[in-house]
Amino acid sequence: MSPPTPTNLWHRSGAASFLAGFRAVWRSALAYVVIGTYVGIAALARDFGFDLWWAMASTVLVWAAPAQVILVSALATGGAPLATALAVGVSSARLLPMVMSLLPLIKRQKTAYATLILPAHLTAVSVWIEALRLLPVIPRQERIPFVNGLGIGFMCAAQAGTLIGYYLAGSLPPLLSAGLLFLTPVSLSDLDHDLRDVNPGLNVAPRQAAWPDRRAPPAPLSRWPAA
Repeated sequence: MSPPTPTNLWHRSGAASFLAGFRAVWRSALAYVVIGTYVGIAALARDFGFDLWWAMASTVLVWAAPAQVILVSALATGGAPLATALAVGVSSARLLPMVMSLLPLIKRQKTAYATLILPAHLTAVSVWIEALRLLPVIPRQERIPFVNGLGIGFMCAAQAGTLIGYYLAGSLPPLLSAGLLFLTPVSLSDLDHDLRDVNPGLNVAPRQAAWPDRRAPPAPLSRWPAA
């Protein structure tokens, strides 16, 4: 994955920027990693007796694959709702540094906080990686709808994987269903080097997601367009 080359872009409408982000998802290998991951999650949900609508709703509301695995397995084994909610929340806290690093790149001086709620919710590892790779060539006034398009696109990929996995659950070997859950961390290990080409100060390996690599020099300020 090569870093984008800055180019002069026409200012697009919000809908056009959203569609540009949505289309960018399907040109990313991460979209198909997400589909495979959610095939495994949907198969797990069906094996534990959850309905398809429940599996799809949990994807929209939780939007974090490890947290969904915790949610499904805890509820299926009779876990207390409060303890389950706490475990899901703690698991999803890893996304907070990603949200904090992404929002300054998309907001403008007079951006209303309400418009940042959706991109904050949609920020997952896949969205964060693609946003950091693509945003440097996107005009700042187009970035919020662009990131929303990325998030909705990846969520559609997850829902497609949920549909496939739910109806194929009976025919998938158990080891394959379990192995699909590890697609995301394995792919992140491979993408770590690629994202360093965009910003050498970042490391997306699963154990250091969103935290700066202290051994690497900071990225030049010229890599990020001014507000």
